[in-house]
Amino acid sequence: MKPKSTRCWSTQNPLYIRYHDEEWGVPVHDDKKLFELLTLEGFQAGLTWELILKRREALKNAFADFNPKILAEFSETDAKGILSKPGVIRNKAKTGAAINNAQRFLQIQNEFGSFDKFIWQFVNGKPLDQALKAMSDMPAETDASREMSKELKRRGFKFVGPVICYAFMQAVGMVNDHLTSCFRYKQIQKISKKRIQ
Repeated sequence: MKPKSTRCWSTQNPLYIRYHDEEWGVPVHDDKKLFELLTLEGFQAGLTWELILKRREALKNAFADFNPKILAEFSETDAKGILSKPGVIRNKAKTGAAINNAQRFLQIQNEFGSFDKFIWQFVNGKPLDQALKAMSDMPAETDASREMSKELKRRGFKFVGPVICYAFMQAVGMVNDHLTSCFRYKQIQKISKKRIQ
């Protein structure tokens, strides 16, 4: 019998388990994926991540597969249409923010060559290893997330407060916030080192 893996998240929810085991904390350098996760983190504000994971496919379908080039062209009529789609989170402000952020995202790509190059500068291009021992040690925001938030807001992004930015940093592997007791902690370390080499 296979031994039970130790996870830093205490959950039996298969959606959470799959996300924790396969995605959370893995360094992301693909612009489209970065945009998707930034959008999802913005939608999570005031909600649970469980709800976001449940609605992820519906959101993906409604928001043009999180393709910023397509989403940036959405009109007000398109935005209203999203709110009537089944399974989406019906929030006019967050829907508008996603479209707005797609436009700002493209501006950053034009300026820096990629969003990846721009966003990873907040951790000097390599993941921060927090080596956390307990969930209570995990910060809600950091100096880096506050700096990122300030710069994104300056560039016109919405729903990018320092707490949202830190959750995004965790999601895309800019920080390794798996607990040291978690089986994914060392796996993420190895993935991060391979990328840097």
